[in-house]
Amino acid sequence: MFGKLVLNDMITRSAENPADRRRFLKAAGAGGLGVVGAGALGALAPGAANAAGPSDSAILNFALNLEYLEAEFYQQAAFGRGLGEKMTGGRGQRGAVTGGRQVNFETPAIRKYAEEIAGDELAHVKLLRSALGKAKVARPRIDIRSSFTAAARAAGLIGADQTFDPYANENNFLLGAFLFEDVGVTAYKGAAPLIDNKTYLDAAAGLLAVEAYHAGIVRTALFSKGLQSQANKISNARDSLDGKSDLDQGIRRGNGDANLVPTNRNGLVVSRTPGQVLNIVYLNPKSVGRGGFFPRGVNGPIRRSA
Repeated sequence: MFGKLVLNDMITRSAENPADRRRFLKAAGAGGLGVVGAGALGALAPGAANAAGPSDSAILNFALNLEYLEAEFYQQAAFGRGLGEKMTGGRGQRGAVTGGRQVNFETPAIRKYAEEIAGDELAHVKLLRSALGKAKVARPRIDIRSSFTAAARAAGLIGADQTFDPYANENNFLLGAFLFEDVGVTAYKGAAPLIDNKTYLDAAAGLLAVEAYHAGIVRTALFSKGLQSQANKISNARDSLDGKSDLDQGIRRGNGDANLVPTNRNGLVVSRTPGQVLNIVYLNPKSVGRGGFFPRGVNGPIRRSA
């Protein structure tokens, strides 16, 4: 339960208004306020956004854009459908989704992986939309067809005249999922120090943990199917997009050993800034405002790559 001083600090350090904060506590399963009643929430004055960085609202909306992308990808792969119209409205221009269809899985376990991850990503979208309330952004335009071909060509998985369909078979699906999952983990890790509100930070930690579970499943499945070379090419392509630092790791080391848990020398997950994440999803190493999986850019104040 929250004590009064803790809750007061949580609210005064947040960029959200009291109604949105109450909505978040409810959506995140933190409805019990202990000694602080609902009336006390309204009496506590909200503070200003942290001038040194983006507001918590901006960070959560940035995450929501990424969750829209992952949810659309997995919903299509697992069930052959995208998000319903009621799940896509909000601030900014709502865009359509290009591409996507149900995968004809041959391995029952991988089908189950896809279905479970699809459910998690749908839940993430619901949580963030509920938490943000009227501040939530709409789903931007998403391309999950030609963007994969561009990414696969850049990675050297296919030739200049070939196309890559992540829904053609389960191997392609896993490679497509691998493109997203590690990015999601490093994105939440990078966003954590920017979040002031402790409840938001707790939720972000939970989201990071789930994305890490997903990434582990995908990395392990790729390794077990002998797709180490292809996965490592995708890893190298991500590294070429997000700057000079060597942040990314494939699923096989140079000596042939497995590398299923990508960590630094301290055994920690590395971080990416929002700009670096956008470099990858925009498929462009330059500072741009759109491209790749988001042809018109993402919605919200954080929208330009590094």
